[in-house]
Amino acid sequence: MKLVFAGTPEVAVPALDALIASDRHEVAAVVTRPDAPAGRGRRLVASPVAERAQEAGIEVLKPAKPRDEEFLARLREIAPDCCPVVAYGALLPRVALDVPARGWVNLHFSLLPAWRGAAPVQHAVMAGDEVTGASTFLIEEGLDSGPVYGVLTEEVRPTDTSGDLLTRLAFAGAGLLAATMDGIEDGTLHAVPQPQDGVTPAPKITVEDAQVQWSAPALRVDRVVRGCTPAPGAWTLFRGERLKLIQATPVLDRTDLAPGELSAAKNNVYVGTGSHAVELLWVQPQGKKPMKAADWARGVRIVHGELLGP
Repeated sequence: MKLVFAGTPEVAVPALDALIASDRHEVAAVVTRPDAPAGRGRRLVASPVAERAQEAGIEVLKPAKPRDEEFLARLREIAPDCCPVVAYGALLPRVALDVPARGWVNLHFSLLPAWRGAAPVQHAVMAGDEVTGASTFLIEEGLDSGPVYGVLTEEVRPTDTSGDLLTRLAFAGAGLLAATMDGIEDGTLHAVPQPQDGVTPAPKITVEDAQVQWSAPALRVDRVVRGCTPAPGAWTLFRGERLKLIQATPVLDRTDLAPGELSAAKNNVYVGTGSHAVELLWVQPQGKKPMKAADWARGVRIVHGELLGP
């Protein structure tokens, strides 16, 4: 089939690579978000998908909005059979959805109808799910509500961050998306409506959502830290400044610390929660690079009974 691939971040690149490598399909063009400012100089930088497409000699379309007439006209000229999508980052209007004969097919990183929305992997980790996965589905105008072509499952490991889990799903999902394109072309794969039960929302995780509440149980604190890593980054306050929490682990045999109370030894830093303590392993003070928590604690000279949080 002739394909136009839509995607933007690094997580979409494995799927693009899988489709480029397919001997059954032609990636005629790529649709991605416009160049965005990045780095200290705020220089405009192309998306990872745009960079990969340019390396492969594939036409790149960067509409400000996917309803722009110039973009729609070019899409009609290309006349794709199908448009596979991975983390494109913009809602597709009906006028765009109607262009490809076999629709737009999204690779979504959850077992639909669970975790519909922008942050399915982060929510799965924060909710303590033991199993998640990926789904390919036909895009409709509703939010991740279209009929499903295929699924795969993936174990959520006890120490997984959302970044760890998303990386595994990106590579496994690339194969699923390529197989879905094959099945659509063959006519052997048919989309099945999602069940009405089990729908859970997965909205974007905000900076406010990522603030650790030390009154919560240790397992909840652990999930928030892992679920918000690498983005937007779990955090707390220390002496009025933001402290990013990169890695922590529950210490189930220590219950002597009040919620938020710090205890620093030579090589360990502990914080009380609503249940057991957690040990801070890696942190990032405001304006500084990530560092081992023990090194941070020695530098700031924690006072006995000092607290994290507001």
